[in-house]
Amino acid sequence: MTNAPVLLFDCDTGIDDALTLLYLASLVRAGEAELAGVGTVHGNIDPLTGALNTLRVLEAAGVEAGEKGVPVAVGAARPMAQDVHYALDWHGRDGLGDTNLPEPAGRPVAEPAAAQIVRLARERPGELTLLATGPLTNLGAALLLDEELPALIREVVVMGGAFGHPGNITTHAEANIWHDPEAADLVFAADWPVVLVPLDATHPTAVHDDWLDRLAAHGSPVAAFATRILSFYADAYTPTLRRRGAVIHDALAAMLAVDPGLGEYVQRPVRVELRGELTRGTTVWDARSLPADDTRRPVKVAVGGDVRAFQERLLASLLSF
Repeated sequence: MTNAPVLLFDCDTGIDDALTLLYLASLVRAGEAELAGVGTVHGNIDPLTGALNTLRVLEAAGVEAGEKGVPVAVGAARPMAQDVHYALDWHGRDGLGDTNLPEPAGRPVAEPAAAQIVRLARERPGELTLLATGPLTNLGAALLLDEELPALIREVVVMGGAFGHPGNITTHAEANIWHDPEAADLVFAADWPVVLVPLDATHPTAVHDDWLDRLAAHGSPVAAFATRILSFYADAYTPTLRRRGAVIHDALAAMLAVDPGLGEYVQRPVRVELRGELTRGTTVWDARSLPADDTRRPVKVAVGGDVRAFQERLLASLLSF
């Protein structure tokens, strides 16, 4: 696994997180990535349910997880400064489209997710790509636990935010950032390399009937599971897309973490609106052509990419089991 990326995945395992786990598991099985650990957070579902879902998905993909395999840690159960909110309409009461799967064989580890981030970063300085596809509470807490953390992490890749694209939970805010704006602003203010994959980049990658039909036709247990949970997700997405389909946001962030060449980017300091009555949780950048006077380290923001390659690679990964 020489030169393969070493990923520490922080997520809120609902449907698109589950598909992203399958994508990552396909890379692990092929020796193209290492999954050092997973932490879960409030967001799509509560973090304990998310951890159990993570174990279910990894076990279905043939990746040993839990205390004897990839450690899965339960993280923050609520945001830093607001009430918790779940996305049950989009992901189901169980986070996996109300599939009500049996208990996983493995169990979450006892270590909290934020502590796991700090420990693994200390054990493997400069190696970890921290991939975050849920609210950023665990990352914010880890920054507060260890002020040296930014120097220990190779890169942070976040699915979140919206700039030219409308929000998906309020008029201006994307859900992951809105769920914990304070934590998100801590992450964007820290002195570490951040890649941000906002709705502007993810929404154009929506998959539709032809892609979903190819997945359903494969017939393997993993493809059948993916088809089953995507059916719930597509039902939720159809009114937004105005045709049957789904946006698998988190998988694009994972793919850009592994192959950044698939994306197109701009560099901008990013801030999060914390006080606006109508705009709390909005990601803000200065898009003017004036010289930047923001003291924050610029964030590498994905603004587009190779949609066809993303869709085909994701499908190939789901059909590889």
